[in-house]
Amino acid sequence: MSVRPAPEPPVRLTRWEQRTELPLFAVSLLFLTGYAVRVLAPHSAQPWHDIALLLVWSSWPVFLADYAVRVRLSGLGARFVHVHWLDTLVLLLPLLRPLRVVKVYSAVQQRYGRPRRDLYARVMTYAGLAAGLLGFSAALAVYHLEHTAPGASIRTFGDAVWWACATLTTVGYGDAAPVTFWGRTVAAGLMACGLALLGAVTGSFSSWLIQVFAREDEKRPPGRGQHRGGRF
Repeated sequence: MSVRPAPEPPVRLTRWEQRTELPLFAVSLLFLTGYAVRVLAPHSAQPWHDIALLLVWSSWPVFLADYAVRVRLSGLGARFVHVHWLDTLVLLLPLLRPLRVVKVYSAVQQRYGRPRRDLYARVMTYAGLAAGLLGFSAALAVYHLEHTAPGASIRTFGDAVWWACATLTTVGYGDAAPVTFWGRTVAAGLMACGLALLGAVTGSFSSWLIQVFAREDEKRPPGRGQHRGGRF
């Protein structure tokens, strides 16, 4: 039984995504900046807290409008929620927008007409960017949720960054760990993303090394130990 290929997205939807990925990525960075200021700046830092809150709440209508346009252009109706589940998740949790970095990277390549890198370089670039942005976002969220919780081991943003690095790399020293329900929920999501990203980087790097060594073996001249005229 043959497997049907996934249907191509409508042309209008593809064009819309190509035109809006970079502006939306800029808006997501503004959202992340506003959230970071709200979390890290002292409460007495005015008017920065109010400006940060304005950035956070003004970003959501932009994401919502983009989502509505995607639903309309896709022609899928309510099925868009299930087919494009990542877009739906990112709308609800804008801190996960780094997972769309691969589309942003492709949009930059197409807009400036730069030659596309090979598969291994693209995978490692995407995974590196996504891991950095996701780690920073998770550190902010966990610090926000944990630093005032009773019995918390994550008291400073530095603790949160250390925890995010240990979680993303699957090291898990255990010296810093979330104790609240929502903090552990963020940790579970970061663990899953960390395993996926680390596996992608490790697999791509290993495949690249094998490919390089295979090319070197092909270019290497015959050695003295090779079979010549029936003798070794």
